[in-house]
Amino acid sequence: EVEIPAVQNSDEDAMKRLQKMIRPFVLRRLKKEVLTDLPDKLEENMFVQLTGEQQKLYDAHVKAGGKIVPFAGYLLPVQYGTGVITEHMAVREKAGLFDVSHMGEVLCQGKDALANLQKLLTNDFTNMVDGQARYSPMCNENGGTVDDLIVYKRGDNDYFIVVNAANKDKDYQWMLDHQFGEVTFTDASSEYGQIALQGPKAMEILKKLTAEENIPKKYYHAVFDTEVAGIPCIISKTGYTGEDGVELYLASENAEKMWDALLEAGKDEGLIPCGLGARDTLRMEAAMPLYGHEMDDEISPLETGLKFAVKMGKEEDFIGKKAMEERGEPKITRIGLKVTGRGIIREHQDIYVGEKKIGHTTSGTHCPFLGYPIAMALVDAGSVEIGNKVEVDVRGRKVEAEVIALPFYKRAK
Repeated sequence: EVEIPAVQNSDEDAMKRLQKMIRPFVLRRLKKEVLTDLPDKLEENMFVQLTGEQQKLYDAHVKAGGKIVPFAGYLLPVQYGTGVITEHMAVREKAGLFDVSHMGEVLCQGKDALANLQKLLTNDFTNMVDGQARYSPMCNENGGTVDDLIVYKRGDNDYFIVVNAANKDKDYQWMLDHQFGEVTFTDASSEYGQIALQGPKAMEILKKLTAEENIPKKYYHAVFDTEVAGIPCIISKTGYTGEDGVELYLASENAEKMWDALLEAGKDEGLIPCGLGARDTLRMEAAMPLYGHEMDDEISPLETGLKFAVKMGKEEDFIGKKAMEERGEPKITRIGLKVTGRGIIREHQDIYVGEKKIGHTTSGTHCPFLGYPIAMALVDAGSVEIGNKVEVDVRGRKVEAEVIALPFYKRAK
């Protein structure tokens, strides 16, 4: 382990010292603990120059002992001194705090804002109420997935869109390239920090810092123009862990103050900071798809289990609809695998029934709460059903797995 110094953007000497200190550490860590949510070619882009936007919570992570890695143009904690397993279990049993300030935020406003969303996105946004959130893929002309995102309705023709960190520039440009009529898309990512408080104790902690009426009552809803710990923010209730919890969107300059206030308020409930590693294992247990793994520019949302968010019957044609219709019934489907043999399955590993290759894994890891390795995969439609045995080629060795229902984990209500 190494002690990571705080780095200011203008301090070139400190940046060079940081690079020299953590390069070998990061490489050793990644070789030891491969996580699906990290870049494939990390060595090619090992370091980023920290801007004001990217330093939203960097110093807080360093102070808390975070093991820092580059991700989506930021330096973020892959884990803290407690380790991924402890962080994962804290979210399942108590509460965990995540910095997700690297996610992108785009505003869609104007007379034709709704019409633009109806064209750009596969879901239907015509029946949303103020404060409601809705998940949707955004597709290209071939029916592949540009990204998956969440849209919040703030008011008539006023929408707040949250996009994936690694895709935010691509997504924003896609929106600009396909806009029409009286609409304005604004990339507001630099203005917002985002902190996620997740776990069965999350609401108990949050109620110490804000009035109950400020907290959304329903899943996939948000309260705008509210406050937590006296700090103006948006409180939303979506989540990427499979647990109860909230996301707090707030001015970037207030992010560290909010982070500290939440950790202090949650001490007695066992709240701890959590990194990218636990975020990935938690979303895996909850079988939540990740862009670049379960979907990409070539994979249709219909092929990866997202039919619920593709409204083929809505009045407006959306980008990619015609291609999906021409493709017909999906030729591949997403499944869950429980490893019954010896080993851990990772992504990009071929799956066989007998001698026949039927697909490949998209994500895989050992899940701490479940206590066994799991994977998600894309396979030929109709090739297997729940309960069937398959074999996965793990570096030339066949590892047995069983097809099981998704999600792997679902919290008790």
